[in-house]
Amino acid sequence: MKCVRLVAVVVAFTASFSLAFTDPSDVEALNSLWYYLNLPILTGWMPVGGDPCGDNWQGVGCVLSNITNLNLNGLNLGGTVAESLPLFNSILQIDLSNNHISGSIPVNLPPTLQNLSLGSNELNGRIPDSLSSLSQLSYLSVSNNLLSGLIPDAFQQLTTLTTLDLSGNSLNGGLPLSMGNLSSLNSLQLQNNQLTGTLHVLQDLPLQDLNVQNNLFSGPIPAKLLTIPNFRKDGNPFNTTIIYSPPPLASPPIASASIASPPMPDQSPASIPPILHRTNSERSNIRLMWSILAGGVTIIALGICVLSMIFFKKKKAIEYAKRHDSAVYKGQANSFNDNSSLQCYNQSKKALPTPSNGALEKGGQGINPVECEIDVKGIGAYSRDNTDHKIDTTGVDLHHTQVQQPHAHIPRLPIDKVTINSSMPKQLHMNTTGLKSFTVATLQQCTHSFSEENFIGEGNFGSVYEAVIPGGKLLAVKKLRSTAWELTDGKFLELVSNISKIQHANIVDLVGYCNEHGQHLLVSEYYKNGTLYDALHVDDEVHKNLSWHTRIQLALGAARALQHLHEVCKPPIVHQNFKATNILLDEELIAHVSDCCFPPRACSSASELTGDRLSSYGYSAPECESGSCTCKSDVYSFGVVMLELLTGRKTYDRSRPRGEQHLVRWVIPQLHDIDALCGMVDPSLGGRFPVKSLSRLADTIARCLQWDPEFRPAMSEIVQDLLQM
Repeated sequence: MKCVRLVAVVVAFTASFSLAFTDPSDVEALNSLWYYLNLPILTGWMPVGGDPCGDNWQGVGCVLSNITNLNLNGLNLGGTVAESLPLFNSILQIDLSNNHISGSIPVNLPPTLQNLSLGSNELNGRIPDSLSSLSQLSYLSVSNNLLSGLIPDAFQQLTTLTTLDLSGNSLNGGLPLSMGNLSSLNSLQLQNNQLTGTLHVLQDLPLQDLNVQNNLFSGPIPAKLLTIPNFRKDGNPFNTTIIYSPPPLASPPIASASIASPPMPDQSPASIPPILHRTNSERSNIRLMWSILAGGVTIIALGICVLSMIFFKKKKAIEYAKRHDSAVYKGQANSFNDNSSLQCYNQSKKALPTPSNGALEKGGQGINPVECEIDVKGIGAYSRDNTDHKIDTTGVDLHHTQVQQPHAHIPRLPIDKVTINSSMPKQLHMNTTGLKSFTVATLQQCTHSFSEENFIGEGNFGSVYEAVIPGGKLLAVKKLRSTAWELTDGKFLELVSNISKIQHANIVDLVGYCNEHGQHLLVSEYYKNGTLYDALHVDDEVHKNLSWHTRIQLALGAARALQHLHEVCKPPIVHQNFKATNILLDEELIAHVSDCCFPPRACSSASELTGDRLSSYGYSAPECESGSCTCKSDVYSFGVVMLELLTGRKTYDRSRPRGEQHLVRWVIPQLHDIDALCGMVDPSLGGRFPVKSLSRLADTIARCLQWDPEFRPAMSEIVQDLLQM
């Protein structure tokens, strides 16, 4: 079998490892790099052991037994390098440019590096501050990537750097002051970014080649930079005119010849312009005076502008309030009653005539009534159909309520504060500070009336919809079913308060909530790649991107979320609903755990499973059936999720042969059989996984799935196990 042959090869290489000429730590670094580059076809390279220097591995250069040079330029490589480059001990030059490498730049780069070229890849994130430790670096290029953020202030020790190329990224902000320490810098490429500020920090560097084209640099260009032989500066809002301080209206007489500039041999003092006849000190003083004067005028002008804006806003608000009290508005409001029906309005794309008496006026644009009436009683006031996508407003006073038909181009909406019923206990208003309170009307508009087009999925506690708020930002709205558990206003606000207290990078961030007209909705961040369940079992495109490394990273992110709930939160929080459908994936396939602080799910037998319950079956620890869930119960559920990542199978699959339908029952007896383990790995991986990492993962899963909770590890131990993989 393929897996058995791979194990045999690993054993053979391990047996001969001690006979290799190359430094073992460098061999390990190359083995790791090859794996993280997604096992490309490179002459001589192998996943474990080998002799790179003795066997002349492709792109590897050595001095005696140490790897000093790595040149893999333009070989169509993919994967990442963040985990492997720091492992090299004696490397001097690394060239991985012109490939398709993604991920971030390693934080801990080898301090021996002299040349580092990572240009023309797909690297993202920020340039790490740890560059400051590369005191021997003479060449650095990260051009034409997807880097963003500020250039770090990390050049204090890089006095041997001669070439720096940061061009073709999305870097912003000003140039750091430590760039002035690059005393050996000859070439600096900063073009095609979004950098701002001035270039004064560069004026004393020995530059021969400087390119700052297509940025946002401003201010005057230092005179010294204009003498650089190859200086390119187009595409910036520079003030390129050399402006001298204007002379005073009446130039005072020169008191002493000692402060006058000496005349040129062919000129007399009388022929020298007054502004040039002054000393440098006088010209600086005059320039300073005019600068202060200009600054004062600017501040006064800004103050006038601000006061004018405040005045006109107040005036507009007063006029708006008067319109609300006018007879015309009151007449319009009377058409919004709670007897039987509700007028529906739609904002037209085209220019509309000025509204006549009785029509609404909003933002200076006419709102044309559409022939549409929706029954308030029994049907959601904003619903498009009779499905669950409705908001029940039975018995709600809709006097003075404005309703607009949702539109693809959502107008600018106010994020109104919910006015909670005055009869509600005061304690229900507590502990929700920092969150946005949305109205039902606002969420209706942002979700197109909770339409099928905006429907994301159905969970144990409600339906989730995509919402587009003003500005184009995407959010997810979970409309909780009150029938899922006895959900009162008090319990809902307590749930909101508890969720808002949990802050962690791998836990879904709650943005706001809605508690209005008997509706309970949670508004959270939107994650583009859906759930882990979708990635493994539904979305083939995302599934293709789930490499072994990505799966370990996903498990690590989810483990860190549970570790935070169990060991950081006081008192500890038991998730009780940990499963693949509650792990959301962002654009970079980073895990974010959702549904924390919700009630435990109900246990069902396999014969009773339909819909969402079918995707939830198989995660519960044995002790949860008796209602005694603990943190160790979450550990069991985490072990099941790792089984899904390992096998690509569902926790319960009726389409499988009877002996393989229950994932846990099928896998547990085989976790310590290396041949069977290799056969269980998700076929989509194509055999691309390290056997050693597979064995460690199987050991961790086996510990998590222990029947007795006392024998299961803590989440902090699991995090350490995953980090070692």
